[in-house]
Amino acid sequence: MSTSARPAWPPRWWAAGVAWALWALALFGLAATAWFDHLLRQAGRPELAQLSGGGVAGVLSAVSAATAGAVLASHRPRNPVGWLLLTFGMMPQALSAAAEGYARYGLLVRPGTLPAAEQLATLSSSTFIPGLSLIAFILLLTPTGSLPSDRWRWFARVAAALPIAFLAAWLLAVPQPDPDSPLASISNPFAIAGLAGAGMAVAGVASPAIAVTLAVAAASLVQRFRRSRGGERQQLRWLGLVAALTPLVVFVTAAAIATGHLVLAGWALGLYLALLPLAIAAAIARYRLYDLDRIVSRTLGYGLLTVLLGLGYAAVVLGLGELLGRDSSLVVAAATLAVAAVFQPARRRIQQLVDRRFNRRRYDAARTIAAFSARLRDELDLDTLSAEVLAVVEQTMQPTQAWLWLRAPHEGSRAASASVARQRS
Repeated sequence: MSTSARPAWPPRWWAAGVAWALWALALFGLAATAWFDHLLRQAGRPELAQLSGGGVAGVLSAVSAATAGAVLASHRPRNPVGWLLLTFGMMPQALSAAAEGYARYGLLVRPGTLPAAEQLATLSSSTFIPGLSLIAFILLLTPTGSLPSDRWRWFARVAAALPIAFLAAWLLAVPQPDPDSPLASISNPFAIAGLAGAGMAVAGVASPAIAVTLAVAAASLVQRFRRSRGGERQQLRWLGLVAALTPLVVFVTAAAIATGHLVLAGWALGLYLALLPLAIAAAIARYRLYDLDRIVSRTLGYGLLTVLLGLGYAAVVLGLGELLGRDSSLVVAAATLAVAAVFQPARRRIQQLVDRRFNRRRYDAARTIAAFSARLRDELDLDTLSAEVLAVVEQTMQPTQAWLWLRAPHEGSRAASASVARQRS
């Protein structure tokens, strides 16, 4: 087929207009959610509000996904990841939350005042599981917009069919779609009598299967990174930056849940999820690809250091607390001094281990400079020293050209100069 016979892609201005219109729709959904929360509080039902506490972090996640998706879709409309991010920020989060607020106000506070409240309650309850499928496809197609290989086509078909089967079962067969929410007593107006058993079975199988596709899609991203080279490998390192924050986020979330600070746990998880769309957008837009080695290594190093020192501090407090009493100020002082004493040695050791794995260029450069410094103390020959200096510069900085001028004054008024030059191809 000739290129002239292929369907033309819509012009960029048209794609940009559609993308930013959908972005505005997502922001409208968040604004509507806030408005219904305001009405619920005015009616004396603040417990029904969705944006209280850690719910604001979900708003940041939705805004991040919608904005990153709109930027990508407007600048790279052929890449489906931007449209998937925009859909994820709009449908399962912003518009679903607005529909949920509409239903709570129309069914629990002012029954009968708002039309189609039951229908919107059912629709809003059906978006979470398909939203996981959107995340799976985002991970599967990042950063090129295509599958890792042709062998992944069957998986993509299955991953696309599962949310369709779930939605059909959820909307047409499940009698009470959201038993764990304040709208648990609302019946499904779309349900068909006699299909409840089959619908529950299909939804029960599709839900964990979609979760499995999410894990497999994450594994495909790891496989893609191992096989990638050049620019694509640098793109995937943006996602490595977010992955480097995972230990810290898990530690903070687990500690907050264990201590009963659920709002802090929601904020930590929400902010982490808000970083993922930004990292994907930076990777696909090829923003500062070659500055990431240092950022990733520092992030991972300080993240691991925070986790280890936090665990060490807790261990010292608990251990001495059993001996001296938990209210003793000596416990806090001893734990603080212990953490301060091991901070610098632990930071250097952890950073060396991280650089060895994630910032190999810096690690190799440091070893080369250290070896050169050891040889420099015993080297007396000027020509050998010049060659050594140029070799170290070439290995550590990798310039296109390098010259070395050595100026040595003689007994006369003139100065002789020696130069050594090395040129890399």
